[in-house]
Amino acid sequence: MATFLYRLGRWAFARRRLVALLWVAVLAVGGVLAAKAPAAPDDGFSMPGTEAQKAFDLMNERFPGGHADGASARLVFVAPSGQKITAAPNQQTVEKTVAELAHGEQVTSAVDPFKMPGAVSKDGTTAYATVSYSAKAGEVSKTATDALQQAAQHGRDAGLKVEIGGNALMAKPDAGGSSEAIGMALSAVVLVITFGSLVAAGLPLLTAVIGVGLGMSLITALGSTLGLSSTTGTLAMMLGLAVGIDYALFIVSRYRAELAEGRTQQEAAGRAIGTAGSAVVFAGLTVVIALAGLSVVGIPMLAKMGMAAAGTVVIAVLVALTLVPALLGFIGRRALPRKVRKAQGGAQPTGAKENGGSRWARFIVRRPLAVLLLGVVGLGVLAAPALDLRLGLPGDEAKPTSTTQRRAYDLLSEGFGPGFNGPLTVLVDVKGTADPKAAAGEVAKSVSAVPGVVTVTPPMFNKAGDTALLNAIPATGPAETATKDLVHTIRGQAAGLKASTGATVLVSGTTAMNIDVSQKLSDAMLPYLAVVVGLAVLLLLVVFRSVLVPLKAALGFLLSVAAALGAVVAVFQWGWLADLIGVEQTGPVMSMMPIFMIGVVFGLAMDYEVFLVTRIREAFVHGEQPGEAIVTGFRHNARVVTAAAFIMIAVFSGFIGMSEPMIKMMGLGLAAAVAFDAFVVRMTIVPAVLALLGRRAWWLPRWLDRLIPDVDVEGSKLHTAAAPEPAPAKESVTV
Repeated sequence: MATFLYRLGRWAFARRRLVALLWVAVLAVGGVLAAKAPAAPDDGFSMPGTEAQKAFDLMNERFPGGHADGASARLVFVAPSGQKITAAPNQQTVEKTVAELAHGEQVTSAVDPFKMPGAVSKDGTTAYATVSYSAKAGEVSKTATDALQQAAQHGRDAGLKVEIGGNALMAKPDAGGSSEAIGMALSAVVLVITFGSLVAAGLPLLTAVIGVGLGMSLITALGSTLGLSSTTGTLAMMLGLAVGIDYALFIVSRYRAELAEGRTQQEAAGRAIGTAGSAVVFAGLTVVIALAGLSVVGIPMLAKMGMAAAGTVVIAVLVALTLVPALLGFIGRRALPRKVRKAQGGAQPTGAKENGGSRWARFIVRRPLAVLLLGVVGLGVLAAPALDLRLGLPGDEAKPTSTTQRRAYDLLSEGFGPGFNGPLTVLVDVKGTADPKAAAGEVAKSVSAVPGVVTVTPPMFNKAGDTALLNAIPATGPAETATKDLVHTIRGQAAGLKASTGATVLVSGTTAMNIDVSQKLSDAMLPYLAVVVGLAVLLLLVVFRSVLVPLKAALGFLLSVAAALGAVVAVFQWGWLADLIGVEQTGPVMSMMPIFMIGVVFGLAMDYEVFLVTRIREAFVHGEQPGEAIVTGFRHNARVVTAAAFIMIAVFSGFIGMSEPMIKMMGLGLAAAVAFDAFVVRMTIVPAVLALLGRRAWWLPRWLDRLIPDVDVEGSKLHTAAAPEPAPAKESVTV
């Protein structure tokens, strides 16, 4: 592979204008296709195979026009201190406010609390009105949300306390433009510091933007054909920028090193692609494996996001292998710092020059056991809180108290009890039963008798009379363990009720769906880990031709992810340092967090592993002793890996300042995971383990050595490569 990529790099360098024009043309075609493509569909959020989803689908079938998946809002009215909401003036204000909304845009119904049983609290101080919309959450028009807020303000003007709960005010997912802009700015600063050259720093940013632009264009163009929604590209954009910068950073760094050793520009580009490019190919493959593995989870939205992001990573690899050497042809020696270019011949041999990376490696090589124990124990201590990990999907209770949704949640809890914010929807399929009403009544009676159920509404039948809905109000909040146990208890009675009444009982609703999502994601975690880590270990076995190095890489990744999850649990569940980062309410960790962290961090971690260890193996294969090879690898690549890690940490840390708790949680978790993996695992534990193993680190059984293809990722065959293609007239080539 190294020989092929070497020739590809030399070809792209020599034909730089053609390569650049081809990429511009491809980007333009992608842009045109995206512009002409029909609007992306809304694939929503579904959880195939769960009881909550089955009930949800049946509800849509049996209650046509009911907009079971439509957005809803709860207007919570609280009377002034010392008054009742049922007092004539207050009741008139409530009725007028609800009537104002009843005929609004996208509104299917607005229920007066005084005409709905149980909508007024027992003490008479609080009432709520339910407003249903035909549009889904996040798609309610601005006109409709403005009308909702204006109606609430009219109630406040009349002296009532009015807050709005539900999901009608949920905004469409932000494209994240500001976050990406901040990330690009921080990346530029790190790259300038790393390279000491504005030209060299700008190249990775430019190629990353081109790769992401093409990837997002193709996602948009194929949206209607493949069923990709507008949110599918979120992960693709984030990771496309991350790996696009990383891959170009690594190749440009190797190009500079080859120039500094006195090679011609074309030869330096060829060797950079032949060696660093090989590492990029396999690093990209590990990321693709991690992202494509999201299909194992069984959530269509996650699977589509993973595949779209994987496609963008493939584009980033192709850009790195072809466009980067072409652009290096345009900038030539300007990739080097000015002081180096002014040196005699533009060369400055740096092969044996000490730097921070080599000094750190020598420190570890001298005392590997102590460093290894300190790193493992440290990460183990940080991972300890993860043993208390509780998964869930935080709702309005996790929002800041400054939001109307959180204030509405608190008012409903005070007036009606904590379980009122998480009602359970019990669907009773009485089709084929002898007495549908009696069967539904028996189900309602049985559910109301379950410990932990405060109240059950009377069954509401559809027009056909074959399906009934009833709401069960738990005594505990939607995120509490007792509510989860209650859902399982009610579901456990379904078989007995089926036998006695002939009715099929299904439990759904937002709370039950969240419980099912958390359970399914928990169940999928081990299979996902097995598939992703197993395939990556096999891939790294081919790359490093070693049994122990891939196993060490996987174990190190598990340590860093466990430590990052421990940090998330400590902050978001236990409340440590919560005030410092603006966490106002502790609770369960978002259900998708572990899966997301595993997918994203695994890809980046294996990038760092491949970048660092391939250079160590290259030095070893070329004759250096194991300890000295570690020092050489760090001398050349520690600075690059450090820069890449700082860029990722800075980008992810920017999300910690967001107001949305889930985004804040993802920012902290990903930033912590990258920090732990890059600096503790890859830069500390990895060299310590390699130093302890010595030559045994590169041990491979002979029978396995014969089976595994030799991909020559370290570029050992470049010394015997065929004569290169003729170079441009102005460039002399030495092989």
